[in-house]
Formats: sequence, structure tokens, C-alpha cells
Amino acid sequence: MGHFFSSQFSELITKLKQLSKVPARESIIQLSVEAPALPLLSWLAAQNQYPKIYWHGRDRDEDIAAIGSCKSFFFKDQVDDNDLAKIYQQQRNKTSQQDIRYYGGLAFDRTVECWPEFGRAHFILPRIELRRNSRTLKILVNLNFDGVDPDQEIQAAIDAIERVQKPQPLSPPNKMSLMGRSDLPNFERWKELVEQVTQANFNRSTPKVVLSRHTQIDVNDDIDPWTVLACWQGRNPNSFQFGFQFSPERAFISCSPERLYLRRQQELFTEALAGTTVRGLNPEEDNSLAQALLDDSKNSHENQLVRKHIVDALTPLSQYIGADEKPKIFKLDHIQHLHRSIRAQLRPGVNDFELLRALHPTPAVGGLPRNAALNFIRQREGYARGWYAGACGYLNHHESEFSVAIRSALIEPRRINLFAGAGIVAGSDPEAEWQELENKLATVLSILIDF
Repeated sequence: MGHFFSSQFSELITKLKQLSKVPARESIIQLSVEAPALPLLSWLAAQNQYPKIYWHGRDRDEDIAAIGSCKSFFFKDQVDDNDLAKIYQQQRNKTSQQDIRYYGGLAFDRTVECWPEFGRAHFILPRIELRRNSRTLKILVNLNFDGVDPDQEIQAAIDAIERVQKPQPLSPPNKMSLMGRSDLPNFERWKELVEQVTQANFNRSTPKVVLSRHTQIDVNDDIDPWTVLACWQGRNPNSFQFGFQFSPERAFISCSPERLYLRRQQELFTEALAGTTVRGLNPEEDNSLAQALLDDSKNSHENQLVRKHIVDALTPLSQYIGADEKPKIFKLDHIQHLHRSIRAQLRPGVNDFELLRALHPTPAVGGLPRNAALNFIRQREGYARGWYAGACGYLNHHESEFSVAIRSALIEPRRINLFAGAGIVAGSDPEAEWQELENKLATVLSILIDF
């Protein structure tokens, strides 16, 4: 362990040993020390304790790398939001420490079978957490004395610290050879689905369904998810960037432009993100494409529908809601979107699980009306979305933040599973929408594959 942070880790071990002399007053304790900042993804990639978690919010200079777990909530099967809320509430009452965060996610559709280890919902209170804020870094160690022998828990934390590996520079990703690619649904099936959704009869009652595709890419080598995420992050710095790896076999990474919500105390920030076009080759072309998107009635109608749905869903939970009158343009590496900000003042006592239930899945990933669209997806799309288009983030007493996990990949040995979706509304053309899926995969594919 004699390496980077060794003095900080020694200090933490000393604090842990002192803790064993004094009985803990609360069942969850967090210790912290300050340290010099370093690139967190290279630290995380070097670690061999699972889970491994990375989180970087979209609009701020903070990122987090966490390893191990001292408390986890894993729901392999059906889970009810009220139960989740109850469990979290009980958990929250076990400590008065304000910095405790539970990182995790919810599947897109919690009524269907989900990926192994990820389940319908999975949240972790990490064992060791590095939080970087601009220049400063905090190393946190969490202990959970609930129903365990305190000495054992302290020893487990010391062992975890002693097993920390020293960071290595991330190797630049070597481009892999593509061994095979398959799309589910394939183009023929996609065409059928788009035609079903755009049929006048169906479309009257269900004006929007977000159809998606699972693209399985087989390659000739194993892929380090954290290297891929670091490159992706470099291309889309104004996105959420996060990754969850609960075991060596599978990692889910995302570089998502979309916020589900940010809650600070009773103040809520969310958004309507819907309507897409490509980027131009030069500033003039880029601006004229952006203007065409703003002027395009199909796309602005789609964004307006989403805004209305979110405002309606939040109204019963809020004292006040305000939303941008006109959409703005949100630019990414290969594409640009229409975006409207929405802000609400929540009623007292509204909890995160009520917000998750009201907002997730958003019309940007499900459709409108929600239940009809979800039924169509469940019955026809032909694959299980898992955490793709799910909600990922963290829960905390004062501030919670979740992103919608679009632009994401599930990485398995020698295989990358990529996902992309498109909002199908009246007048959508199957070929143009299929091309939109390709545009949405362009950035991550260009990192991975040598074409």
C-alpha cells in the first residue's frame, strides 16, 4: 500500500482503530480525509474490489469513484416504489451524517426480467469513495454497524483500504476488430414497428412511442469499460458520465445528455429533452441545422408534448412549477437536441421515490401516454432493455441527482451491447429514424472499432 494516498490511508486506519475503542453512536458512520486530486477513472480502473462505481454530474466540476459496498439494496424481481421508499427512509434514519450517498439505478421497466447483478433496482453505500471537487479530493470510508459485530466491520474497512491498488495511467483504447454485429430488432422488423406506431388508429390514442434497438458488437479482445468511458467523456464533456460494475463480467457505462432530476432540499430541476438532428461540418451548417430543428413542427411538437407531460406529472407534488417557454439547442459530439428546463418547488415531505415514480420513465425514452407506450414496447420491441433508459444516480438527504441512462453500453467479455432509441410520432419515417439510431451510436462506435 506504500503509494499514492498512503499517508491519507494510514490516517484513516488510525481513525478506524480509534473507533473500535469508542462504541459507535449511530449505525452508519462516515470517516473522511482530504487528499491531492488525481484522475479518478485511472484510479478506478486499477482497483479490483467490486462494485466499482463512477459518477460525474453534467453541470458541475465534481466526480466520484467508489469501490466495495458496506450496504446494498438489490431487487432481482418485482419491487414496489412504496417499499423502496420505506427501505430508504429507514436507512436514512440510521445516521445524521449529511454526506452519505447511495449510488445506483432502476431498470427502464421494472415489471420485466432484468440483467443479472443489475436487477430491477440496485443501490450501494460504497465502502470507499473518492469525491473530487475542482482542486480538492476527499477520501471517504463508510461503515455500517447495523446488525454486525463492530470490530468485524472496522476490520472489514481496514482490509478494504489495504487492498486498494495504486492508480495506473489509462491505456489509450486500442481499436478492436469487429467480429460480428447483430441488431435487435433488425431493420425489417423496425420498419413494421414504426408502421404500427404511425398508423392513424393507433397514433390517435398513443401519439408517441420511443422504439429502441439493441446492437450487439462482438470483438476480438476484452474491453476495459473505464478506458472507454474516459474517451467518451472527452468527446461529450457536457453530459452525465457514469458507470456501474457489480462484478468483473459486466459493466454498464453511459455518457448521457439527459437529466431525470436534480433535487436540492425541496427545489427540483428537470427538463424536456426531445427532438434531434445531426451536427454540421462547419459553424454555418451547424447553426442552420439547429435553426431548422427549432423551426421543425414535428420536433417542436414532440418537445412540447414532453414538457406538458412532465409538468402534469409534477403538479400534484409541487407548490410551484416553471418551464422554459421556448426550447433551446443542446449540442453533443455528433448530434443536437431540443431542450427545455423545468423547475419546481416541491411540497413538504415529497420524497425521492415519489419523484422517480412521477418522472421515470420519461416520454423521451418511453412515450405518451406512458402506460400505453410501455405496453407496446414490452410486447413488441423484442429484447429486455435492462438499465438502458433506466434511471441512474444517487440518493442523499439534502441533494439527489439522477440521469436517464441513454447513450449507454453494457460491456461483457469480448462483447459490447449498445442501445439507441428514437421517438416515433405521426409522420415518422422508418429509414430516417433508423439513421438516427446510427447517429446516436456514432461517438461510442468510433472509440471502439477501427472501421
